[in-house]
Amino acid sequence: MKHWGMKNVKRVLLAMFLVLITLLLIVLTAGGAFVKEKYLEPWGKSYSDKFDDKRIKLISNGILAASGHNMQPWIIKLDQDKDVFYLYANSDLLTTEVDPFARQTMITQGTFLEYLVVSGEHFGYKVNIDFFPKGQYDEQNLASSMKEKPVAKVTISEAKAKDSKLYDFMFLPDTNREIYEKTNLTKSQLDTLISLSEEDVKIETFDDENNLKRLGEYAIKGAEIEANIHRMNEESDKVFRVNEYEKNKYRYGYSFEGQNITGMKKYLMQGLITLIPSINNEKASSDIYINSTKTAVENTPAYGMVITKNNSRIEQVKSGMVYSSLVLNAHDLGLVMQPLSQVLEEYSEMKDQYENFYKDYAEKGDTIQMFFRIGKPTKEVPKSMRRDVMEFINK
Repeated sequence: MKHWGMKNVKRVLLAMFLVLITLLLIVLTAGGAFVKEKYLEPWGKSYSDKFDDKRIKLISNGILAASGHNMQPWIIKLDQDKDVFYLYANSDLLTTEVDPFARQTMITQGTFLEYLVVSGEHFGYKVNIDFFPKGQYDEQNLASSMKEKPVAKVTISEAKAKDSKLYDFMFLPDTNREIYEKTNLTKSQLDTLISLSEEDVKIETFDDENNLKRLGEYAIKGAEIEANIHRMNEESDKVFRVNEYEKNKYRYGYSFEGQNITGMKKYLMQGLITLIPSINNEKASSDIYINSTKTAVENTPAYGMVITKNNSRIEQVKSGMVYSSLVLNAHDLGLVMQPLSQVLEEYSEMKDQYENFYKDYAEKGDTIQMFFRIGKPTKEVPKSMRRDVMEFINK
């Protein structure tokens, strides 16, 4: 009897083990653990090698640039002249709740253009940019105007290849939301970043105790306001890619990698939320976002801003170019960055914080285009989704 009892216990334990393994496989499969990550292919340095058209070769590097909410709102129209193409803002990918005047979308056009310039230097091309060659947007009919009028005409000409130290840094993530070392940035590092200012685009940095406290409070308050607005959460939820299948299908928007969730934990969470969507409720997501902002603020040695004299569309684009230059040069200095755009967003609930922020940090008439934290990273972060370059080409 004892012998048969032990055999039954073993059978039950084995059955339980097999059930657990089966459940684990179901969850991992639902999360896409065994799916190839096609959405990361553009990050490969050899990705551009397969394109003979020099325009597409450079564009394939340009799409690695930072974009607001990872929307990648770029449309390319190739000209009959093999040295020319036009960049349009993709009005179908506007985030109208958080960015009602498309300011962030225009900054994103600039981040792309600066990566083109750096890529061109590496491959031996000079990239000439003519802003709004067919005139400015009709602001009263912005979405339709974006379809008609390009942000830039880009002309590529032969030049001597430069050993651009920045090229390799294009293949690193542009945003790091993790904890930074609390070590102060050196004067040399800060001076290098400030020196990237242009005639009409100014960079300022802040690392003293008073500003760290005040700017940290603005960052947290901005996150709290945005996280508790239902329509903002709805807009974000629409572009949240819950598993590898969705990431491969859409290849833009948000994912768990943006919360620095990787490895087995990522696949488990993706699988569970795919199978039980209610787990990913609005309050839970908001709490994670607010807490991560608080943690980031507590571990930030410096903040920076990109500021323009006015707020023209050209200045918005140029500020994006300067921001990309900051990202790449920061990598060269062993530093990383994270935008903290919430307090700069222009909707009614943010109005008081926005005005107070401007009162504290902007001179009369100036526009703060970017607000970001900067420091030395404590860990590497995953790369974000990118669409295939040919999806950006308007045929």
